[in-house]
Amino acid sequence: MYSNRIVRNLSHFNRLLCKTSPEKPVAIGADKVRELLDNAASFEDVRPRSEQDTWATLPYVEGTHIKRDQALKSTRPKIDPRETSVILFPGQGAQFVGMASRLLKYPGARDIFALANEVLGYDLLKLCLEGPKDALDQTIHCQPAVMVSSLAALEQLKEERPNAIENCFATAGFSLGEISALVFAGALPFDRALRLVQIRAEAMQLASEQNKGGMCTVLFGPDARIGEACKEAVNWSIQRGVEYPECKIANYLYPSCKVIAGNEEALKYLEANMKKFGIKRIKRLPVSGAFHTELMASAVEPFYMALKKIKIEDPIISVHSNVDGKRYRNASHVLNQLPKQIVRPVKWEQTLHNIYERKTGDYFPRTFECGPGQGLKTILKQVNAKAWDSAFCIQA
Repeated sequence: MYSNRIVRNLSHFNRLLCKTSPEKPVAIGADKVRELLDNAASFEDVRPRSEQDTWATLPYVEGTHIKRDQALKSTRPKIDPRETSVILFPGQGAQFVGMASRLLKYPGARDIFALANEVLGYDLLKLCLEGPKDALDQTIHCQPAVMVSSLAALEQLKEERPNAIENCFATAGFSLGEISALVFAGALPFDRALRLVQIRAEAMQLASEQNKGGMCTVLFGPDARIGEACKEAVNWSIQRGVEYPECKIANYLYPSCKVIAGNEEALKYLEANMKKFGIKRIKRLPVSGAFHTELMASAVEPFYMALKKIKIEDPIISVHSNVDGKRYRNASHVLNQLPKQIVRPVKWEQTLHNIYERKTGDYFPRTFECGPGQGLKTILKQVNAKAWDSAFCIQA
């Protein structure tokens, strides 16, 4: 089984990876980003030196047959749609102290966390199980935690419903979860993708410190004027001397719900004037920055430079991009499109429409949300209630 091959190579990664204390996570300062790029992201050290060093990175049970043309099922189904599946992966914000505890009974899940500990240089599993919450919620920690927990949740899915993986025709992930989806689809190997997430999280954390901002969930009716509200919030910020005013939709969730991100002054303006623009409710999100806006621009280059150093493969199954909701065509498309996600809105609602578009009367595939929480299943109910009827959560 692939997880056993991972274990055999843990000693190999022991020699290669930077060491930090296994007892607690260590925040990496701004001066370490370049070191991550020059060293940790080189990926030269993890190339197999012999046949014995080669280990599988696809999260499939040994013996599972995944065909290179499997993605064609999304446009030309040849079997009953009810026998196919879609797998979704959550993003930052889904984390909670105690996550992954129910997965420890699966040896493969424990092996995934063991490898993650070696790659990251700290005890990620302990952080997931015990916290503290303020440490787990930090961008530099929660992004790797959610990714690893999500992929570990596949072990439960493989035990309980192995056909869900073999007959999966499409996958997608929310923000950070898109990288989990690319790992699942074989486009990115697990160890390199985890290092990539480490760089992504650190670069986004630094961008957040340079340009203070936040995010809030906004609920509204059909008569709301969200675009006008964002524009007025930017003007308000300019009048108060904000150097980089920003206020825009960062996440398209479902028709009456969006996530808006921007600088602190802009968000305060929205909160104070919500009724003026027909907004019913605003709720701040526990994040450290205005993700998926131009305030994250400084994080794009480090992420892109690291991504270029990875050998990206064509996805085995369809992976849908957050940028436009469409499928990645090939490895080159992944390289060019994925970095844009950091500063572009997450078009999740559009993605779900693309995945679940069916003729009237057609059946829907089964959907499995793999990872902490069940937020994506909840959103699916608002976008496509019929698809939601056959949706399940494999919770970390």
